[in-house]
Amino acid sequence: MTMHNVPTIPYFRPTGRECDLFQTAYTNGLPLLLKGPTGCGKTRFVEHMAAKMGKPLYTVACHDDLSAADLIGRYLLKGGQTEWVDGPLTRAVRESAICYLDEVVEARKDVTVVLHPLTDSRRTLMIDRTGEELVAPKGFMLVASYNPGYQNVLKRMKPSTRQRFLAIGFDFPKPDVELEIVVKESGLDAGRAAPLIRLAGHIRSLSGMDLEEGVSTRLLTYAAKLIAGGMGIDQALDVAIIEPLSDDADVQQSLRDLVATIYG
Repeated sequence: MTMHNVPTIPYFRPTGRECDLFQTAYTNGLPLLLKGPTGCGKTRFVEHMAAKMGKPLYTVACHDDLSAADLIGRYLLKGGQTEWVDGPLTRAVRESAICYLDEVVEARKDVTVVLHPLTDSRRTLMIDRTGEELVAPKGFMLVASYNPGYQNVLKRMKPSTRQRFLAIGFDFPKPDVELEIVVKESGLDAGRAAPLIRLAGHIRSLSGMDLEEGVSTRLLTYAAKLIAGGMGIDQALDVAIIEPLSDDADVQQSLRDLVATIYG
């Protein structure tokens, strides 16, 4: 869990009306779901909006072992005494903050039970262990994200949960916008960043290759930072794009052949 409360506004390049939609959801006390591939800017978007609105932000990276107790809180032994310690979701409700659940479908099923009363007209959080029932104040907002393209039957978000949220679809930016983002984030000049954007387009359009996902804007930025720092192009692309995308030797070789074509 990460708690952000920094005055600086993280860079985010809007590609549509997502900022206005976020603000509208917040103003109306409605939960928001962000859908899109890994590394396309969902987390950065939430950080940007929270900072822009001057709101504390609790970010929770969801995983297989994340339980409702991890979000709500639990009794812990401190100095020989048992004390109740709020979890990030409870803190966000108490402090009228934003709580962001990243990749919410990865969490255990009992998390859904906790979220449902917060995502309808009740806007309540029940803490069974203490008997408290917290009513979310006007400034509290619940934001969640997931990757629709990387779900299996066991990790699919149920319609009964999905339909409790407003939703915004995210995707990788258009080439000119992605170039602008990579240049801004990495410091690499546009002339040397442009081939990275072309490479990303080719990788994302590949069919028949054993890739779970195309290359993310995040990885492109990593590669650009390495190149801007003086690393050779082949090595930078190897460690920032090829190796992270696949463990399969044949796939890696195909990607290196594609790099040779782009940079040939």
